[in-house]
Amino acid sequence: MHPDGLQSELGRREHGENFPVALKVLPGGPREGLHAIYAYARTVDELGDSYEGDRAAALQAFAGDLERIWSSGQPAHPVLRRLAPVVRAHDLPAAPFHRLIQANLQDQTVTRYQTFDDLLGYCRLSADPVGRMVLGVFDVNDPETERLSDLVCTSLQLVEHWQDVGEDRRAGRIYLPQQDLATYGVAESDLDEPEASAALRQLMIFETERAAQLLSEGSAIVRRLRGWARVSVAGFVAGGQATVRALRRTGGDVLAKEARPSKADTIRLLVKAVAR
Repeated sequence: MHPDGLQSELGRREHGENFPVALKVLPGGPREGLHAIYAYARTVDELGDSYEGDRAAALQAFAGDLERIWSSGQPAHPVLRRLAPVVRAHDLPAAPFHRLIQANLQDQTVTRYQTFDDLLGYCRLSADPVGRMVLGVFDVNDPETERLSDLVCTSLQLVEHWQDVGEDRRAGRIYLPQQDLATYGVAESDLDEPEASAALRQLMIFETERAAQLLSEGSAIVRRLRGWARVSVAGFVAGGQATVRALRRTGGDVLAKEARPSKADTIRLLVKAVAR
């Protein structure tokens, strides 16, 4: 894709996220850093989800191109060329970026998770690294803030999965833990129906509240941050809270009802988080 077309497509997808990727009030430096990180994460996901060809090979080639950022080389991909100055300005480590690629490589072979702990292990690859990158853009680096960031990012990943149960099923993936499906008496074929069964609704209510608990604990991160970091991270927390509210409004029927948060709800929760 031409760089201009790529930028346009990334902007369209960013607008559809549950959370504000980079608030317009942010100064240019942090805002560009967050946009570059989002573009990177989205590109990795696209290679893993919709690349027409050998997706594993494409991800591995992208990983090799990525590594040039830390070896004083010049990456070839436009998204990586945009990312390189952000990495160098903030001395961001390579590991979180590679973990996102690892998550998408895992998606090529793993389509089910037996337990919730197994799913959390996947989130440590697919979600938590993004929070570490965001903190890095604001030069925040302390263990407790990173722990809270991981909780927020994991919860954001979980609520996204719960929004997309039907879509993921059609793509051949089920993120609902197999153990939980069995506990609630939900068959995989139930996910093919136009609306959720009573058992599936109860399971989705349970999973939503479990994600909400993680988000509630992780939201303490906002109080630990100052300045633009506080405002930006509050946006991610607010997006998660608004998504939880949207999921609750479905009554667990995520097959028949769309669980999309409103922008107005997200902004209200953001203001509340920052003020608190």
